Amino acid sequence: MDFSKLPRNPRSPRKTLTLLLSASSAIAVLILLLFPSRSPPKFSIVIDAGSTGTRIHVFGYKTRPGSATPFEIDLGSTAEMKVRPGLSAFAGDPGRAGESLRELVEFGRERVGRGNLGETEIRLMATAGLRMVGDGVKERILESCRGVLRGSGFRFRDDWASVISGSDEGIFAWVAANYALGTLGGDPLETTGIMELGGASAQVTFVSSEPLPSEYAHVVKFGENTYSLYSNSFLHFGQNVAYHSVQELLSLRSLESSTESTQGEMFIDPCSPKGYSHNSISFNNSAGVLSPKVAHASGNFSGCRSAAFTLLQREKEQCAYQTCHLGSIFMPKLQGKFLATENFFYTSEFFELGSTPMLSDFMSAGQQFCGADLLDLKKKYHSLDDEDFPRYCFSSAYIVALLHDSFGMSLEDDRISFVNQIGNFQLDWALGAFIMQRLSNPTRDHSDWIYLLRENSVTALSIVLLSALLIFAAWSVLRWRKPQTKTVYDLEKGRYIITRVNR
Repeated sequence: MDFSKLPRNPRSPRKTLTLLLSASSAIAVLILLLFPSRSPPKFSIVIDAGSTGTRIHVFGYKTRPGSATPFEIDLGSTAEMKVRPGLSAFAGDPGRAGESLRELVEFGRERVGRGNLGETEIRLMATAGLRMVGDGVKERILESCRGVLRGSGFRFRDDWASVISGSDEGIFAWVAANYALGTLGGDPLETTGIMELGGASAQVTFVSSEPLPSEYAHVVKFGENTYSLYSNSFLHFGQNVAYHSVQELLSLRSLESSTESTQGEMFIDPCSPKGYSHNSISFNNSAGVLSPKVAHASGNFSGCRSAAFTLLQREKEQCAYQTCHLGSIFMPKLQGKFLATENFFYTSEFFELGSTPMLSDFMSAGQQFCGADLLDLKKKYHSLDDEDFPRYCFSSAYIVALLHDSFGMSLEDDRISFVNQIGNFQLDWALGAFIMQRLSNPTRDHSDWIYLLRENSVTALSIVLLSALLIFAAWSVLRWRKPQTKTVYDLEKGRYIITRVNR
């Protein structure tokens, strides 16, 4: 007898049921992996403690399991808020610094929601303002802030409240810019450098192909690409601190050239429009004693630019490298395109120069503004506060002195875009800090499909049941349509005969 021709036993009902459930579960998981956006956003908080104020950034994001970037920023859940003054203003009373954070913390709690507090990390990162404060006072200010953050309900560790280095600040800004541009993770030569002009410091960060001294060389890895960056923070060369330094420099010049009868009374201020009246300003004289001075506004752009350049080239004789573009600080040749943010952008916006002006445009606008009479300027800029008139005159001259006279960029260079935003992303170093933190700790955010099933249990159960129902219906139809047969053994012919049976 040929047993190979005998009909095989059909699958048992238990095996069929197992197959159906396995198939439906696989379909459910596949759908959840393809459409993970149904899960609610997670949150992470960065507090930027700057020189002029403290800003909280609440970043909402969603996980992207299996992707090169394990998260996607949810702009609808992202928010920020700023309070003044900055933490450095509490140097005289460090214990009160933490109280300045309470309004920010409450804002963060409202945005995140009570159910997410314990899973939301909060970090305080202080910049140039606190870098200029003595170590003892600095630590007392930070400890005051830690006390508030410990009781905030957010996930926090004491070492998450710190003063970051200037180079880290620059790197974070570079990461944020190239993330927004979509170039992070691509060819290093296609990335864009960034220049920030803050209140107390300026940062410059870009990919450089030159050999760099170790203290200026930084490596950032993203995916399969490695980026060799030059990054440096020029402390004391932020716009606000530089403005006061130039005022002091002009006062000392006047002191050195004045006669005994006029000494200590007045100095010429080319960085203020004609007609502007300064209050008495006090500077430390050569003996370390505060000496009151009165500035006479002359409204001279060239004079202001010259004074700014003199400030920027201080300590040039101490340069230990082949070339120092700014004082004794090393900087390689600028390479590629750049974004110029913060006070670079605000100055361009004020003078209505657009996002891609040349430095010659700043020079023309500054010459016209600085040389105008204050009364005429007030008619045109009637909403501007009085103290802003000399600051915009100074900023236009300072930008030219910094980028052209010091960094060597041509007055007609078109490589710089003066912006504070790319698409829907604000160009803030805090965004880069958030991105770097998420990339360094992906396991906390993106586990696997089990996480997705847990977060979407109701949806997952519905999909499983629906998939099982559909598969069972399809199986029933196929089974009904399959012909029914009967097998009998014919003794006369000595073989099995299969015949069709009517339903």
